[in-house]
Amino acid sequence: MYTPDNNTFENLFQSAFRAATAAGKRILEIYESDDFQVSMKSDNSPLSLADRDAHNIIKRHLQNSCIPILSEEGRDLQFEERQSWDVLWIVDPLDGTRQFIQKREEFTVNIALITGGSPWFGLIYAPALGDMYFGVKDIGSFKIKMDETLPSLPFGKIVEKSEKLPSPVKNEEKYTILVSYNHLNEKTMEYIAELGKIHPEIEVRKIGSSLKMCLLAAGTGDVYVRHTDTYEWDTAAAQAILEGAGWSIYSLDADKPLTYNKESLLNPYFVCRKTIPQP
Repeated sequence: MYTPDNNTFENLFQSAFRAATAAGKRILEIYESDDFQVSMKSDNSPLSLADRDAHNIIKRHLQNSCIPILSEEGRDLQFEERQSWDVLWIVDPLDGTRQFIQKREEFTVNIALITGGSPWFGLIYAPALGDMYFGVKDIGSFKIKMDETLPSLPFGKIVEKSEKLPSPVKNEEKYTILVSYNHLNEKTMEYIAELGKIHPEIEVRKIGSSLKMCLLAAGTGDVYVRHTDTYEWDTAAAQAILEGAGWSIYSLDADKPLTYNKESLLNPYFVCRKTIPQP
């Protein structure tokens, strides 16, 4: 499995950080102009001008890495072309397009570096909230309020200015279940009902995009379960952040961590939960 040395890692992280920042800036420009230019994709999900522009910006920033890019806006790449990719970028230029169109601030830019089928690091930027989350294998996960000086800083300086995750912010009296705005189905309601039998006081919070998983990593929730379809770009960056903060994202059928660059880019149904330390 490919392992970047320290200098290579620094360069790759800075490229991803700058890509997410620049894409987020363009997304906000479109968000504030209301010039969404929305069309519908083949799966009946929306595609906006912001999705397309963010994709192109990220591609420009990452192309000098000479690492192939798997993006939601390039989802038609065939497995025969990418099966030899031991290292790749997985990108969702605008996660939460529905929230973006509906003028809710819960949309994100997601970028992950994958090695050997697992995330090495991931960044999730919520530009309307000004929050950048990032997680790095064997280092940890962090949150930082963005400002214009950060993209020029090296990784170590960004970490120094960041808040280590998780942060002790959760109300321990309530068991908090995070769910999707648009994908709350019968199986998920059954799952919530079962948790209600174990935890006398539960709170269900509806949140859009991969921000749900960032909030879990930050310590503001207890579980997130998904019984509807997601793709690899929906979870890759979030998995790096969750794992760096002591969480796991496991398939419900095989009870194993999600893996990436599979023949089918669909994820299995999954649950995000606190990792139980091994004896």
